Amino acid sequence: SAIKSELLAILLASEEQGVASETRVPENIAPYVMMIVGVNGVGKTTTIGKLAQRIKAEGNDVLICAADTFRAAASDQLAIWAERTGVPLIQQKQGTDPAAVLFDSMRAAKARGSDVLIVDTAGRLHNKSNLMAELEKMKRVAGREVEGAPHETLLVVDAVTGQNGLEQARQFLKIAGVTGIVLTKLDGTAKGGIAVAIAKELGLPIRYAGIGEKVDDLVVFDPETYVNSLFN
Repeated sequence: SAIKSELLAILLASEEQGVASETRVPENIAPYVMMIVGVNGVGKTTTIGKLAQRIKAEGNDVLICAADTFRAAASDQLAIWAERTGVPLIQQKQGTDPAAVLFDSMRAAKARGSDVLIVDTAGRLHNKSNLMAELEKMKRVAGREVEGAPHETLLVVDAVTGQNGLEQARQFLKIAGVTGIVLTKLDGTAKGGIAVAIAKELGLPIRYAGIGEKVDDLVVFDPETYVNSLFN
């Protein structure tokens, strides 16, 4: 149908590097730094675990940085995923300056010869100015240690959130300079028209979709499958 082609066209237009481009880890940047941002409760920790597993499975040495030092359970949850996927985790006690944890992680990644560093961040969007300052400081620290870092900033959005998700994307685009989206909980409701809204308004590519709870349930987002599911 015309509507279907229209929606597909919107999604494809936001995929600048070809359709559903997966994050490609360049050979010449080590570590390649991926910052993961998003409000609490959207599945950020789970996404980091699955992403670590996926990137490791492609033959990369991966390290996770637990820089959400604000939320008590954040590091513990990450530690479970790190153990499950066999990816080392750099963490410090709650309340530590996130930029300090990131600095340690960057140094550790260099010393280990890690290919990819995945960085968890706090999700306190209601406290915008603090979060903004925190993320900017982290970006400066990353950029000083490795040229061009962070190389990718992925925003995790819950497919079920609708307009709220779009507003979060707007805010994080301003605060964190998001380069791509991970859409979680796409299994619960394929009707997450949020993907089209984000692509249309913000022009951000959707890199991955979370389609379940298992470790390999993070897939490269496929616009055609997604648009078809909206109509079935």
